[in-house]
Amino acid sequence: MTLLDSVLLAHGRGGWAVGDVVGASLDHAMWFHRPFRADDWLLYDQQSPSAHGGRGLGQGRIYTRDGRLAVSVIQEGVVRVPRS
Repeated sequence: MTLLDSVLLAHGRGGWAVGDVVGASLDHAMWFHRPFRADDWLLYDQQSPSAHGGRGLGQGRIYTRDGRLAVSVIQEGVVRVPRS
């Protein structure tokens, strides 16, 4: 699973496994808001707030067991379907 998976869904694509999709990351960042234990339960929420014309933005958030935001991630990328 990548941050650009949510962009593919927004563009109506099922995922990378289809084999006809090419993607590239333009930039990405990760912010750690507070300490957390990686060996404890974590919830990862992912969405694409913007996807248009072969470009998209993927956002993710990681929450601790008690519901506190621990990490935010973001990635912008391009997604292309090669012409036949």
